[in-house]
Amino acid sequence: MLSRSSFNLLNLDDYSCVVDRARIPRIMTVPGILTEFDEDNIAGSGETETDQVSDVVSSVTPERRIIVSNQLPVKAHRDGETNKWVFEFDPDALVLQLKSGFGPDVECVYVGSLPVDIDSSEQEEVAQTLLDKFRCVPTFLSQEIQNKFYHGFCKHYLWPLFHYMLPVTLTHGVRFDRVAWQAYVSANKVFADKVMEVINPDEDYVWIHDYHLMVMPTFLRKRFHRVRVGFFLHSPFPSSEIYRTLPVRDEILRSLLNCDLIGFHTFDYARHFLSCCSRMFGLDYKSKRGYIGLEYYGRTVSIKILPVGIHMGQIESVKSSIKTAKKVEELKKKYEGKLVILGVDDMDMFKGISLKFLAMGQLLEDYPSLRGSVVLVQILNPARSRGHDIQEVEHETRKVANEVNQRFSQDGYEPIEFVNGPVSTQDKVAYYAISECVVVNAVRDGMNLVPYKYTVSRQSSPELDKALGIDSNESKDRKSVIIVSEFIGCSPSLSGAIRVNPWNIDSVTEAMSLAITMPDNEKKLRHEKHYKYISSHDVGYWAKSFDQDLERACKEHFHKRCWGVGFGLGFRVVALGFNFRKLSVEHIVSSYKKTNSRLILLDYDGTVMPQASVDKTPSKEVISILNVLSGDPKNVVFIVSGRGKDSLSKWFDSCKNLGLSAEHGWLTRWKGDSEWECCGGLAVDADWKKVALPVMEHYTQATDGSSIEQKESALVWHHQEADPDFGTWQAKELLDHLESVLANEPVVVKRGQQIVEVNPQGVSKGVVVESLIASMQSKGKPLDFVLCIGDDRSDEEMFEKISNSVSLQGIAEVFACTVGQKPSMAKYYLDDTVDVIKMLHGLESASSLSQVPKSLGLGVSFETSV
Repeated sequence: MLSRSSFNLLNLDDYSCVVDRARIPRIMTVPGILTEFDEDNIAGSGETETDQVSDVVSSVTPERRIIVSNQLPVKAHRDGETNKWVFEFDPDALVLQLKSGFGPDVECVYVGSLPVDIDSSEQEEVAQTLLDKFRCVPTFLSQEIQNKFYHGFCKHYLWPLFHYMLPVTLTHGVRFDRVAWQAYVSANKVFADKVMEVINPDEDYVWIHDYHLMVMPTFLRKRFHRVRVGFFLHSPFPSSEIYRTLPVRDEILRSLLNCDLIGFHTFDYARHFLSCCSRMFGLDYKSKRGYIGLEYYGRTVSIKILPVGIHMGQIESVKSSIKTAKKVEELKKKYEGKLVILGVDDMDMFKGISLKFLAMGQLLEDYPSLRGSVVLVQILNPARSRGHDIQEVEHETRKVANEVNQRFSQDGYEPIEFVNGPVSTQDKVAYYAISECVVVNAVRDGMNLVPYKYTVSRQSSPELDKALGIDSNESKDRKSVIIVSEFIGCSPSLSGAIRVNPWNIDSVTEAMSLAITMPDNEKKLRHEKHYKYISSHDVGYWAKSFDQDLERACKEHFHKRCWGVGFGLGFRVVALGFNFRKLSVEHIVSSYKKTNSRLILLDYDGTVMPQASVDKTPSKEVISILNVLSGDPKNVVFIVSGRGKDSLSKWFDSCKNLGLSAEHGWLTRWKGDSEWECCGGLAVDADWKKVALPVMEHYTQATDGSSIEQKESALVWHHQEADPDFGTWQAKELLDHLESVLANEPVVVKRGQQIVEVNPQGVSKGVVVESLIASMQSKGKPLDFVLCIGDDRSDEEMFEKISNSVSLQGIAEVFACTVGQKPSMAKYYLDDTVDVIKMLHGLESASSLSQVPKSLGLGVSFETSV
């Protein structure tokens, strides 16, 4: 009996058209494992799949999303009378609000931790209650794992680092702790296990939220290779210089790349992520029709850039509440005759609260007329973690506030007032409604929705207008002013806000002054601009957009064969087309031994010579293999390379029977004692070089690590030793520049693997292949075996010619093989140069055995010798 848990691991066939597979229950409602898959047993028992499934699941919804976050969207408390746990949905939870973006036929199941500790004796009952009533699946982490995972690794190590704070000294942050990291991995595995209990991997979509669960995708992908997984990071993603200080940087990045879609609030965060992928793994992104994607082992990992929004319905509902109106009346009376500047922040080292207070003090110092009339009300939400750093921030915040208050206080007036949290959404809306300006002064923050909530709260509503004493004519002209740090995620979307550098106290002070003195009409226009954007880009819009992109990113899942490679957190899935498979040594050797007229075409760099090698001279092993293969009278063997003829002649001087094709086919030599023949028999017109060379020299001077290679027919600009990002950027610019200045010349400008190359028109490796095949057939040597191996874009031209060659179809054994698992015109692949050499050794052995005289009586078969 085949378990569904192993289904994707073992299956390499296309099941996209199969409709009669056993369905996994959407929610486990009875104890035990309900993932068995055996169609024969179902048929043999006389029951249909529907009959069996209906015993467990009463109804099946057409679509489902499994939402995974560190904490479930529920509140919990014990009932004083029954001593039982009582739960209710938390309307402020983002993962609950995002459901508004899904259709009514989409079911959401939530996986996460509870905000309270549940005794082990109660966990089973609580889990069942949460599942039945709230569609929530709790992850019961032990207290030790929870502390090390959340308070240790997440809040005291990852959180500061992702906000650009490095633990340079022991007193300045927490350094990497291997035990805390192991707890992080263990916790992520618990979350993944809970998802596996309820998921139908062929139908459900999993949406993982935030930095607490960055390695979870690997556990899911390892279990179900075709699982549909999206991830959204709600914090900043740091620049590559910061991220690469992580000792576990590879593990986290590879885990994220096991997702189908990765979301970020801003382009900056996405750009930093893509830069890390480029610098660490050599992955380059591509943009196609507005979508950004990374090719990763045959899979396309899509990148989504869209800031989250707020739940408009919730804010509007709170605004219409009588209790909110009463709170507004109370606050209006309290601050009568004063202009209120509002701050709403967590007690956090990155919120810049003390910097805001310093700016307030500077404002009252520079503008004495504002003393007694302007008050900064600071709502302090409780800290989300604990530790020495939080205590230090709180101490500094209150110290600065006390200094400002002592200096500028008057009878009945304190310039800075604290409102200690937790503060209800209802009360916050009331504070937003009476505030002339809101200041979000964080030195670094992922998104921060305070400006959004403030703007919507300032919009007209009958209840609040009445509480504020605004008549119907004035209600249409609502106004608001936002002062926002340029280092937070919501800043780019608030084009009408006053953006500030929070570290520049003078700048923040001037922004406060501008907000106070700004004409009402200007405030109104800014408010209208913000409200239009915020109301149309709410949390539902964000969720729907992400969900649609996740569906699009997963469309190709069942169009490819998938299998896993790697161990631990280095695991990844290789996804390849059904006609694209690894070249088996046994298979090609068997075909090789049966044929008599063979053509073998080998690229050099990246194929028989590793790209990373500094010394490009072929090894004795490679020379020996090539001598044996080219010495076989049944073979014609060619090295087809982009390198110049002088280098190739020097390196392969000892291979007398080896053919060489230099400069992508511009020059060809059939054997060591043959003359070099020019493509088409024409000499190259090098006048275009006088135009192209100065352009290349200019880019070489401007790009450290780049160089120019001058060939007889071509010019090549190399940037593999340059900074990866800058080199790629300069290569794009150079390509455009050369195409412009050489538009009327008989040349082609192309980008290759870390190169920009200018070649004469009509010269390519594909033309070489076509010429060699035609030449051999014209000499009465029709081919029955062709092997072509290469690793980059220029080799794709060879694969295409071989695949489309009419003269080879149905006659020859054709093996077009690329090096590396990637999209290709070739039908086969080998992992690396090591695999290429191993395969060539197999052919070498077969050739050697075929050349041994039968009189020697060697009775050893090839299979035995290999």
